[in-house]
Amino acid sequence: MTEQYEGITNPALDSLLEKVDSKYALVLFAAQRARQINAYYSQLHEGLFEYVGPLVDTKLNEKPLSIALREINDDQLEYKHASEVQQPAEEEELDDFSAFEISDDEDPFALPADEDEVIHSESEDNEDNK
Repeated sequence: MTEQYEGITNPALDSLLEKVDSKYALVLFAAQRARQINAYYSQLHEGLFEYVGPLVDTKLNEKPLSIALREINDDQLEYKHASEVQQPAEEEELDDFSAFEISDDEDPFALPADEDEVIHSESEDNEDNK
């Protein structure tokens, strides 16, 4: 019996399409993960661990895209829309700064309340410089 190669035919494309919305999303998802795996291998000798390595058992000289497709097929990765990922982060950021308020008296960048103060303070500065 012939050995079946890993890659785009194994896992089957139909089973991969069940995991994402469209074939274009699958391409982007797998390509992004393949870049992460490739970066992991290139940083391995430097001792940097910014990226997560393969989540499935790999073979010698197996391509990062094949590894990424197998991870998707084995439900090791979860596909989410960008709007789902970014929305909670924006809400969390707003929550962090909601209690942080500066009154106009304390704010060094606040404009004066009326223009007379600006003109008056500028004339005082000019008199002090003379």
